[in-house]
Amino acid sequence: MDIIDPVEVNPNKLGGEPVFAGTRIPVAILFDYLESGASVDAFLDDFDIDRALVHAFLHDLRKRTADRAA
Repeated sequence: MDIIDPVEVNPNKLGGEPVFAGTRIPVAILFDYLESGASVDAFLDDFDIDRALVHAFLHDLRKRTADRAA
């Protein structure tokens, strides 16, 4: 799966809430899982989403955070 942008924002999909690309799964749910102490694997077990998509999102987030610090 070639992933260009792991996040999609579309005003016609969940009112423009950021979702994982090609899904209707809000990105915020992943953060809810992580904040509650659950793992990425628990999130993946509960939602029908490609692991590579979630990893691409986390990688992109890490890169953007590092770029801001530079």
